[in-house]
Amino acid sequence: MSPRIAYNDKEVDLLARLIRSEALGEGQEGMLLVGNVAVNRVAATCDVFRNVTTITDAIYQRNAFAGVNTPLFNGPINALERELALRTINGYRNAPATYALWFKNPGRNVVCPEVFYGYLAGRFGNHCFYDPGEDLNCQF
Repeated sequence: MSPRIAYNDKEVDLLARLIRSEALGEGQEGMLLVGNVAVNRVAATCDVFRNVTTITDAIYQRNAFAGVNTPLFNGPINALERELALRTINGYRNAPATYALWFKNPGRNVVCPEVFYGYLAGRFGNHCFYDPGEDLNCQF
């Protein structure tokens, strides 16, 4: 697979830290799906993410990800986390996060709201994933 977005080694590590901090308890697939959301934000052409052109922009966008600046985010990454980050950068996408630009973790046994910032695309584990829908006219 060829990369969906431009990146550097520092950004691979940054994405690895994000997916760990946001989805460690969701296993490898859950971590990949969270990675999809970050990569989608860089790849999307819709107005809401027009100033997001790098992984760094996506991760540090104001109020974007709750896991940033937590101990899990700030700790060192391992080889598996780095591999998962590279897989998402290099084109791995899967439902329900294929076109998702947002996710929410409402907790175990809590129903996903149909609308968050976007429209419910589906759930994986405790994470609800949301697509932009046609309202935002996003291209990926």
